[in-house]
Amino acid sequence: MTMEAIRYEDGSISYPGHPRGPGGAEPAETIDLSEYTAEVVTWTTSTATPPGVREPNTLAIVEFDVDGESVRAIGQATTDEIETGDEVRPVYVEELREPGAGIRESDSQEWDGYRFEPV
Repeated sequence: MTMEAIRYEDGSISYPGHPRGPGGAEPAETIDLSEYTAEVVTWTTSTATPPGVREPNTLAIVEFDVDGESVRAIGQATTDEIETGDEVRPVYVEELREPGAGIRESDSQEWDGYRFEPV
């Protein structure tokens, strides 16, 4: 599984990827952000989470530096012990939330993804 960002013809990078870049450019290549580390820009801890999401749930906005281009992402942290400025790496998890706890059918979507772990 990859944490796939898109580099566009104009050099900009987007995560998640879109059919057109910020300036309207076409996608040129994919980049696997799970091969990079990032810096925590900010974080928060939610204590009132949706059904099936761990409680408390610490979320972080992180910034990757990919060849001089800034790429930001938001996601769960692996720990509540996280601070602004920490270096983190994406780690794959099979279930970001419990599939049977929500109102959607368990098989109707994917439940895996990435959390950010301090390096």
